[in-house]
Amino acid sequence: MDVRRFEIDGLVMVKPRRFGDERGWFSETWNAEKHAEAGIAGPFVQDNQSLSRVQGTVRGLHFQLQPAAQGKLVRVIRGRILDVAVDLREGSATYGRHVAVELDAEEGWQLWVPVGFAHGFCTLVPDTEIAYKVTAPYSPAHDRGLLWNDPALGIPWPDFAGAVLSDKDGKLPILAEVGNPFPR
Repeated sequence: MDVRRFEIDGLVMVKPRRFGDERGWFSETWNAEKHAEAGIAGPFVQDNQSLSRVQGTVRGLHFQLQPAAQGKLVRVIRGRILDVAVDLREGSATYGRHVAVELDAEEGWQLWVPVGFAHGFCTLVPDTEIAYKVTAPYSPAHDRGLLWNDPALGIPWPDFAGAVLSDKDGKLPILAEVGNPFPR
């Protein structure tokens, strides 16, 4: 398994090995032992999948508060996205900073977004599907978010005519209004 780490501690990208022949390929998309060696241990309690039909669909930036905070292991199963994680851990030297990476179905990279981060993505092509494992189930009472295009974040979103957003995501607060959702 290939592993990439970032300046922001905790975020990890992994690329499980693919075994191919003339028929196609096979890959272990989750292997507890190999992922744990890369710093991704779970336990995972729920698998989610989403389809975004329109290029430029933005979902996020989402997070859940404790005790329902979620770590997410994200992968693209069709299409391509710009995947973003924003550090919201109080006292972190990288608080408010982000990592933005392209994930696609062809390469097979996965992004681990641990508890303490807001997460979101923008679809770069139509009909994009992502699958992700989470460490806590969805909890409406703990569901929160951060405005995707807050200028203070400096996220290099694609230059499309306009993002396709849910009403909820278009009304999320900016970083200055979020405070410290993940205290030490």
